[in-house]
Amino acid sequence: MDEFLQSLIRGLGTGSIYSLLALGFVIIYKSTQVISFAQPAFMLAGAVLVSYLAPAVSFFGAVLVAAVVIAVLALGVERTVLRPMVGKPVFVVAIITIGVDVVVRVVTNAFIGLDVRQVGDPWGLTTVNFLGAEVQQRYLVMIGTTAVVTVALFLFFRYSRIGLAMRAVAYDQEVALAQGISVGSVFALSWALAGGLAALAGVFVATGAGVDQQLWIVALKALPAIILGGLESLGGAVVGGLAVGIVESLFGTYQNDFAPWLGPNFALVAPYALMLLVLLVRPYGLFGKREVERL
Repeated sequence: MDEFLQSLIRGLGTGSIYSLLALGFVIIYKSTQVISFAQPAFMLAGAVLVSYLAPAVSFFGAVLVAAVVIAVLALGVERTVLRPMVGKPVFVVAIITIGVDVVVRVVTNAFIGLDVRQVGDPWGLTTVNFLGAEVQQRYLVMIGTTAVVTVALFLFFRYSRIGLAMRAVAYDQEVALAQGISVGSVFALSWALAGGLAALAGVFVATGAGVDQQLWIVALKALPAIILGGLESLGGAVVGGLAVGIVESLFGTYQNDFAPWLGPNFALVAPYALMLLVLLVRPYGLFGKREVERL
């Protein structure tokens, strides 16, 4: 039972990272109908920035500053690179985000070098007793922080005027424009929010392990999370991210005992297998909306 609880908490912690990244993907997609492949670079840049700031200020201050800086960077990318592409095919814009990802990562890698940089988190690999099982403290912090951020986002979109404007744009851009809503400002804010969330996710990935040039690969696990939950659902992004984390952790713990024939590294592809199984039943994801076209 202790082993199962440890695996579950580890999965929820890792899944919290995927949820933060997936929320960024979904926020941008709902506003612009474009999947931004620049999220891995923003995640890496946020973690690297914290590794430089943490020695000078407190860890929590460094995280806050990094989230704001990466949010501004993402906003700047939207304004200078993607804004001129409004009206272009979605595929073209998505390819441009891949270019942004490559450029930002190349620049960021120059600040990493060949060594692993530490973010200065106060938890490291310290374990605590949770419900009778020894679990790493960082996973509990990840789960708690993601829960707070998720609730804050839902309240923001539900009750704030800006959040309502973003929901209106996500529903119908032309109607939102007719009501006097600045669609361009919503696009920019969407990218800023996604950048801040990616930076926070990057810090969590680096806690206990440090930052290296391969950190960005973790962000790819958010792709099955958003497809699993549904591209247009914030709640689906959270559920999908947690589901991916739990499945990955449980397979890593028990697969050798119950299904060794799947191979020693099946846990790495288990999230994608889960995504395919769900899509066979629900092609639009668990919480996605079915598109109906009238001819």
